[in-house]
Amino acid sequence: MLLPRRAMLAAAAAALGGPARGQPRSNVLRFVPASMPGSPDPLQANPVARSQSHMIWDMLYGLTTAGVPSPQMVAGHEMSADGLVWRFTLRAGLRFHDGTPVRARDCIASIRRWGQRRVMGEQLLRRQAEMRPLDDLRFELRLHEPFPPMLYALASDLCFVLPERLALQAPGAKLAEVIGSGPFRYLGAPDGLPAFARFIDYVPAPGAADFTAGGKVVRFDRVEWIAPAEPPVTLAALQQGAVDWWHDPLVDVLPVLRDSPGLRVSLADPTGAIPMLFFNHLQPPFNNARLRRAVLLAVDQDEFLQAAMGSEPELTRSGVGIFTPGMPFANDVGMEVLTSPRDLDLVRRLVVESGYRGEPVVLLGPSDIPRIQALSQVANDLFERIGLKVEYTSLEWSALLQRRAMKEPVEAGGWSAFCTTYSGLATASPGTHMPIAGAGTEAGTGWPGSRRMESLRDAWFDAPDLAGEQTICRAIQRVAWEEVPYIPLGQWFTATATVARLSPVPRAPFPIFWGIGRD
Repeated sequence: MLLPRRAMLAAAAAALGGPARGQPRSNVLRFVPASMPGSPDPLQANPVARSQSHMIWDMLYGLTTAGVPSPQMVAGHEMSADGLVWRFTLRAGLRFHDGTPVRARDCIASIRRWGQRRVMGEQLLRRQAEMRPLDDLRFELRLHEPFPPMLYALASDLCFVLPERLALQAPGAKLAEVIGSGPFRYLGAPDGLPAFARFIDYVPAPGAADFTAGGKVVRFDRVEWIAPAEPPVTLAALQQGAVDWWHDPLVDVLPVLRDSPGLRVSLADPTGAIPMLFFNHLQPPFNNARLRRAVLLAVDQDEFLQAAMGSEPELTRSGVGIFTPGMPFANDVGMEVLTSPRDLDLVRRLVVESGYRGEPVVLLGPSDIPRIQALSQVANDLFERIGLKVEYTSLEWSALLQRRAMKEPVEAGGWSAFCTTYSGLATASPGTHMPIAGAGTEAGTGWPGSRRMESLRDAWFDAPDLAGEQTICRAIQRVAWEEVPYIPLGQWFTATATVARLSPVPRAPFPIFWGIGRD
């Protein structure tokens, strides 16, 4: 039996834990993310985890929407003429959530922890000769060789500042405490539902907020993250005010949201997400570059985007290469491998000529993430059409991630290919672009091994100016089409929905919670 509308809304409020309309409401923002972030750790890179980290921790430098580093926790810096000595000075009055002051030694320990897990940090630590505090507010980095992207590295790649005692923990270990330096205190996550309180002793940086830079002024006393429910339930809860912000509604729901009085739909992320097809480079059959190149020539980005975002074509872009469109390192080198007319008869011949002899291709697909599931189903169909022997394996995302970590052959429980997405912010530069890492078994997903790619990435870190960096990025894209570490499947953009009484949310690659209030 269908429930009357009033009963449905009440049920939705109960399901999402929100107050019914007309009941007293404290200064709380109730937010429904695309997925839950898991345990807080500032080195988690996915967009939902980044959003949580930026609430809890602050950074020495923030990044503007234009991609420019800006002093955040520091008042400024000095650099020697040869680029080998950097001295940083913290702003006065900064405190951690336990009330202790932020000191230079906390910053040094945090940089070292970050440098063990992130590409930018690894490159910095390779060049550093010494890091030492000069006093409580000043610290110095001495380098063996210049590191031109120093400020961009500190601003763009998860270099959050933790108390020294936490930063000294092994990077892969669960934090003993969640003591932050940012605008929100972490209140815990009973039943996986994190909550945050405004940190009243937070001292915003000067100037207006601009993405992760500037003055992060918090206007809510508390932010509660609500577990995503079935779309009709979340839709009804948003319509009646049980929740304030639904970050990433399914595209099928967007027309209803746009037509609903009292709601606002806007574009959330100007850099979008880059869907990708990944290969296992360690095991047959995709340890064969000739086969990977054949698949590249078969991919039609529009087919993948249509499957994932069918009813919202204005939220997609095809013709996407290795670097995020609209960002400084995007280029057109070799793009005909993706944009020329597709010839599957040719591809089938190339598959045979590659040496492929019917080895099983285990394609993993998530059962619980609709857009990536759609990408996976298109990949499955494409593999079959070009003559690959596909075994499609559907499993929940958490189980897929566990299996993705296995390096064994497919007959021993391994895998051959899967689809996922990276944020456009992550693929904007070689310093943060993990899918092009070529370090083999020490690389990221799929373990591609490429001395040429690693050499080019090292050269990018040493480039003296933007023009030099762009030249190297063109070479990186050329190598990517030859070695095919992965295949970009286009770009899509996330729409977000809020109650109209909420001030417009900032456009950013992940949700940010400063500067937002309720009218």
